[in-house]
Amino acid sequence: MKLSAPTQVIFLISLAITVIGILVALAIIPTLPVSAFWIVVAGYVVLAAGCLLKRV
Repeated sequence: MKLSAPTQVIFLISLAITVIGILVALAIIPTLPVSAFWIVVAGYVVLAAGCLLKRV
């Protein structure tokens, strides 16, 4: 399996999702119905998909 670097857009999207998850964990954004853990996992999945798939 060959890995490639994610594009800058994918990296920024995953970073934004992860930051939102951290803000939920710190109760700065308390109204999201999803657990902070799953939000951070979603950010990681987006980043992993950007590394595994070509042209993403």
